[in-house]
Amino acid sequence: MAQEVIMPKWGLTMKEGKLARWLKAEGDTVEAGEALFEVETDKITNSVEAPVSGVLAQIIVAEGEVAEVQAVLAIIAAPGETPEKYSTTSGSASEAANQTVADKPEESGASQTPAGSEEFVKAMPAARKLAEDLQINLATVTGTGRNGSITMKDVQAAADAPFKNINASPKAIEFARKKGVDLSQVTGTGDGGKITKADILKAMNPAVEQPSQAAPAVQQDSIIPMEGVRKLIADNMQASLNNAAQLSVFVELDVTEMVRLRETLRERNKRNKEYRISYNDIISYATCRALKRHPIMNSTIQDDGIHMHGYVNLGIAVALPNGLIVPNVKMADSFTLEELKDKVRDVAGRARDGGLEMDEISGGTFTISNVSMLGVDGFTPILNPPETGILGIGRIVEKPAVKDGEIQIRSMMTLSLTFNHMTTDGAPAMSFLRELGDMLENPGLMIM
Repeated sequence: MAQEVIMPKWGLTMKEGKLARWLKAEGDTVEAGEALFEVETDKITNSVEAPVSGVLAQIIVAEGEVAEVQAVLAIIAAPGETPEKYSTTSGSASEAANQTVADKPEESGASQTPAGSEEFVKAMPAARKLAEDLQINLATVTGTGRNGSITMKDVQAAADAPFKNINASPKAIEFARKKGVDLSQVTGTGDGGKITKADILKAMNPAVEQPSQAAPAVQQDSIIPMEGVRKLIADNMQASLNNAAQLSVFVELDVTEMVRLRETLRERNKRNKEYRISYNDIISYATCRALKRHPIMNSTIQDDGIHMHGYVNLGIAVALPNGLIVPNVKMADSFTLEELKDKVRDVAGRARDGGLEMDEISGGTFTISNVSMLGVDGFTPILNPPETGILGIGRIVEKPAVKDGEIQIRSMMTLSLTFNHMTTDGAPAMSFLRELGDMLENPGLMIM
């Protein structure tokens, strides 16, 4: 019996794959478990084995074409068998791959018409499944895929169309869809007249008596307009999440030696009443050193590709009463620790006073966000686009730790690194974080 070869699904987020190369040609004999073709995704290129032994009777998706997961790519027939060919007269081979077992007369339900008839509706396999789940008639859906093929997005749009202009919560819309309730006939009692699930239940059961007593007065919400700086920050953060594949990693460090270094520097300069040095200053200096050794983390992604910068414009996140701003120290990697701490204080101070120039809030290559003063151990920072990475700094806490085989009280700190997986992979990013951690645990490494 003929066996369909389908596009595999690797990982929860995979939706489609590119058929990079066929390792067998039509008419070749294949053995179960033998490499049959190669698939390229956004993360990997891998070979796929033949599911059964037989003859590769038909290749449906050609090399270089993209197909959704579970799409039929080829047919393997038993020796001597002549299986029914998948038709490719109405489009390319990749569209023919959209035909699934459900399209075949002998395996379809009464509602499905064979592919050879005039009423056949061309749809992706996943789209057919979604249409069945949502009880959507594919004949009423307009396809936007190649040659008019219906995609999952088309089915979802058809399902959402009746609710497009309805002021209702997502849960209420989903509940109404399942119960077949016309929301245009339901009166909403939520904020701004929004329809809730309770409103739908009331409409479905109008005979149910409502409590006769008057509802207690509810204090009105105070509203902060989403405008000005708050709106700008909101837009930038949302755009950052939408336009970058963000991943965060964490490391806990024993920074006892960094604490001692700071105390040594303070003791050495105790006669200077204006002398200040913070852990943030030392971490900033170490970060510049680590970035020079791991240049991919000191890059920005732009329209024409990844820009690897030969300098470090170090951004320092500064909290303001009405939001957040990230000024950057230009050429931060060119300064000594003493020089850098003064530069950081200068831009941070002018950020709070509103004295920054436009050039000082643009052109950054890497950002540091320190929340230690808020008593936070660790967090997941959001990238400052178009930068590749942002470092999150937590507080330093004394806690028991094993040192030289003994339990000692050590100064521990958590660093978090968020990076753009579009620009770099996990190993290079984690190597950068580990080297930075080594410098903070052993400050002498900063001079190497």
